[in-house]
This record gives sequence, C-alpha cells and structure tokens, in this order.
Amino acid sequence: MKIDKLDYYGRGILKFNNKVIFVENALKDEDIEIKIIKENKKYNEAVVTKYNNKSDIRVTPKCRYYDICGGCNISHIKDLSQEEFKENKIKELFRNFYVDEYKKIEYNTFYNYRYKIVLHIKKDKIGLYKKSSNDLIEIDKCLLVHNKINDVIKVLKEVVKRETNLNKATIKLGNITNEVMLILEGRINDYSELLKVVDVLIINDKKITKKDYIISKIGNMKYKISKNSFFQVNPYITEKIYNDIGKTIKKLNSKNVLDLYCGTGTIGIYISLLVDKVIGIEVVSDAVDDAKYNRKINNIDNISFILGKVEAKINDTYKDIDTVIVDPPRNGLHKNVIEVINKLKVKNIIYISCNPITLVRDIELLKDNYNINYIKPYDMFPNTYHVECVCLLKRKN
Repeated sequence: MKIDKLDYYGRGILKFNNKVIFVENALKDEDIEIKIIKENKKYNEAVVTKYNNKSDIRVTPKCRYYDICGGCNISHIKDLSQEEFKENKIKELFRNFYVDEYKKIEYNTFYNYRYKIVLHIKKDKIGLYKKSSNDLIEIDKCLLVHNKINDVIKVLKEVVKRETNLNKATIKLGNITNEVMLILEGRINDYSELLKVVDVLIINDKKITKKDYIISKIGNMKYKISKNSFFQVNPYITEKIYNDIGKTIKKLNSKNVLDLYCGTGTIGIYISLLVDKVIGIEVVSDAVDDAKYNRKINNIDNISFILGKVEAKINDTYKDIDTVIVDPPRNGLHKNVIEVINKLKVKNIIYISCNPITLVRDIELLKDNYNINYIKPYDMFPNTYHVECVCLLKRKN
C-alpha cells in the first residue's frame, strides 16, 4: 500500500476497497505493508508491518519509549517537516473560509520545553500510561520536559521503590525562578529526600513546605502557580504568543478588553499596560484568587476579575468593550458566549485556540458578522500533533 497523505493526528491515510484506512507511524508516499487492527463501519485502523520505501522526512525517534508511550506521537518526522505538517493542517481545516493572511508558524526548541509533567505510580514503579490504556510504562526521564524536572524524577524513582502507597505525582517548574513544585497523591512515610530537590511539596492537598506556590515569569510579568493553577507548559512559545497579542492590541488601538476564560489572568495582565481597562471572567475560584494575587505583585490597577462560568457571566452590559480575548478549553466556546459576542457587536476578537478543530466550528457561528484577518500557528507542543493558534476576527462593516 502507498500512503496518500496525513490526517490531523499525524496518521497516514490510504484507501482500499473504497474504505479509508488510518495507519499509525506512516508518512506520505511511503510504500508499506499493513495489518488491520480495528475495523469500523466507515474506516479501518492499521499498523505497519514492513516499510518497503521510507519517506525522506522520516527520522529515528530519540525517545526509547516512543513505540509504546504515544506521548511524542510525531517525533518520527523531521523537525522542520513537523512545522510544515502543522501549517498545512491549519490551512486544510480553514479551506472553506476566506482568510486574509496565514502567518508563518512560530517554534522554538523541540526537546526539554515542558515545565510540567503528570506521572502515575503503581506499586514500586513510576511512569506514564501506555497509549489508550492504563498500563504503566516505567520511565527514567522524559525528553520533552526540562532537565530539572528529570532530576526530580530520578529522586522520585528511588523514593517510590520503598513507598508503595503513592499513586500519582505532578511536577511543575517555574521558568526563570527554577522553583520546583511536587504534588503527591497517596501515602508516604518518609519524604526527606524529596525536600532536598523541591521548593514546594504538597501531599493530598496538604502543604508540607512553608510555601504552597511557585513563581513563573513571562516577559516582565510575574505569575503565581499554585496546585490547581493552569499555566502554559511551554514558556518560550507562551511569551511569543503574548508578545504577538500585545502587538495586535496596539495596532487595533484597543481600549477596553474582555478576557474570557482568563485563568490566572496571565494574558490580561500582560496586555494591561497597553489598554485602559481589562475585565477577566473565569470559573475556577483558585484561579481567580491567583489572578488577584498576580495583579497585586505586578502593580496593575486597571484589571478586574469575575468568578463564574463565562456563559453565565457574559451579557449585554459590556457595551464599551471593543476587543474580546478568548482562550477556551479544548471543547471551545459555549454557544451562549458566541450569541452574546455577536449581539455585543465587538469590533475585534482575538481567539487563542489549543484545538483548531473546535476553532473552525466556532468561527462558523461567527462568520456572518466577522472576517478572519489572520491565523498564526504556534508549536506549543513539538513532537506531538497538537498545534496552538491565534486568530484575529474583525467585525464586518
């Protein structure tokens, strides 16, 4: 069989007997032999049993867990070819829309870029789950995370060998500050070795250390990261995104900004010095508490935060808003949010998306009132099929 193209998840696509087959770890134009592993009504799934002809963009993955983990699912593709795949993915998804400008993808380092990892523990082993299962893959390190996190994993492995009642570990690292937070779930008798390599230790929601948060920096702004705080795991690309949004805000001459799904206020605080007023809405109470703390440590006085579901709190009282920034979860915008934005007749929407598939769905509901000025992809998660993107929508007329 010969692969025709790649799907949005980096799988090879071919057709046989008028049925689509998705093939893991297969690249465009590769001549392969396959085995069907799952049959569905409309498509089949397969794996490669033999490569008769390999693609020029294929490389040997650096990670020894690659074949079983599935975390870095496209690291068999050359670095710059990964970027081309992601750019083409965005263009293909938006093929039915008119887009004024497709901007070049932004990328940085391909390894050691993650500042957070979640590890699972079973008996005396610690690691990651095998793809689509709860089977544990014991690991020594992860090539995608910062090396300081790998140092903590090394110590954790020794602790887990004797502490068999732990079941989960989350490690967060503050960029610039290099502060380490370790969150454990389960029972542990002796954590003295862990205190030597972490700044914050939390066990079953109870803080063991004096502090229960760490600090990260994006540009000149400082941000508190607590146990439940959402913070982008790739600070290099996050700063590029925030800087680009700042440039767009200046170009639009925005004055009053509504920041939806604002989390700990990171974006709103970052652009606050460029505008007159920012209002953030967020459903997680811990995130709003952290946002208020972040406002204080950065000496920002023109931003306020509202606690609640965005779809419940957004309404037609925000008459003076000229720009809306949205950074929703992977499932995209609630329909009520889209309806209110359409009614508000806001001039500009800056949509930050971690899932371009739901971005397309949402823009379909906005396209009668908004044109797509530009779309810019960002490689927030190199060696995976995921792609972040920022889209500027401008009100028609």
